[in-house]
Amino acid sequence: MIEIWGRRSSSNVQKVIWALDELGLDFKRHTVGGGFGGTRDPAYLEMNPNALVPVMRDGDITMFESNAIVRYLAARYGEGSLRPKAPKALAAAEQWMEWQQLNVVPHISAIFWNLVRVKPAERNDKAVADAGAKLTTVLAIADKRLAASTWFAGEDFSFGDIVLGVLYWRYSQLDCSRPDTPNIKRWFEALQQRPAYRKWAMVPVGNSIEEWNANEKTLG
Repeated sequence: MIEIWGRRSSSNVQKVIWALDELGLDFKRHTVGGGFGGTRDPAYLEMNPNALVPVMRDGDITMFESNAIVRYLAARYGEGSLRPKAPKALAAAEQWMEWQQLNVVPHISAIFWNLVRVKPAERNDKAVADAGAKLTTVLAIADKRLAASTWFAGEDFSFGDIVLGVLYWRYSQLDCSRPDTPNIKRWFEALQQRPAYRKWAMVPVGNSIEEWNANEKTLG
């Protein structure tokens, strides 16, 4: 059985377990990271010397880095489904996964961290404002893409939707302004119809460090 190490509140862990569920694969998850600790234990550091989550073990294959794990799972178990078979669609899935990670994740993370993960006195309002302004620009690029296709890789859901799918739920729950992106809205609504997305990505976020800590503890 595939094993995953990581807490459910981690967006990087959510990518992997969402992908596993989309593929219909059984897995066992070990709760580590964040307030649960465990990532500095010698046995864990043998699997991931970065002391971060997630880690995946599939037989004799042990991996870290969430995007790489998702692509591995899609290649091994989801050829023609989570991993597009057509070269053009596969190229798009690869491209948009990387683009999202580099261009969208840092800005959503900056807003999330300042509004939820730190106490009000420690918030950086300028960082929130700057991230919001940058998101207006970069999300317009994604919105334009989704005006031309149902999903990022074309007309079928793929691993190319997973990075933004996880982060956009978190973004949607934050007390902040968001740009008008009608095609992303349509895509986001379609994601919410997917059982695996509802189960693993649509988890409580909260609007304070206290709420976040309580939700993390409940989720495990």
